[in-house]
Amino acid sequence: MSNSQSIEGHSPEKTVQMLTDRAAIVDLTHRYCWALDTHDWDDLDSVFTQEACGDLLADVVGREAIKTRVRTALTPLHQTQHLVANHQIILSGDTAKCRCYLQAQHVRVKEAGGDNFIIAGRYEDELLRTPDGWRISFRRLIVMWTQGRLS
Repeated sequence: MSNSQSIEGHSPEKTVQMLTDRAAIVDLTHRYCWALDTHDWDDLDSVFTQEACGDLLADVVGREAIKTRVRTALTPLHQTQHLVANHQIILSGDTAKCRCYLQAQHVRVKEAGGDNFIIAGRYEDELLRTPDGWRISFRRLIVMWTQGRLS
């Protein structure tokens, strides 16, 4: 994915639409993080299309498979905190591409102080504008580095 699109040089109407779409897409990535950290798996219905698929360190096909994948990975943990930043977004009508950095801290308490496992990487998403707003149709998780042990 090349750099994000500039909002400069467009009509005021086009600029407003681009800013609105970008804000909605960034909000979508935040909603994903909150759903994971609060274990509100059903909130992922408002993040992914029904047919969404992805590479989440394993191939998943369909929104229910995505929900199962993240629920299975995160339920055994005591706490998680997923952060996303540095969004680059390319809009193309009713489709878009977005990539953003992520850092996720995972805590499994074994004794005083607990054990932390940190993942840093990025999400690379393909999105569709639906009647209910922007939704992710494909998500790839790329791990750039880790620290600590998950178990």
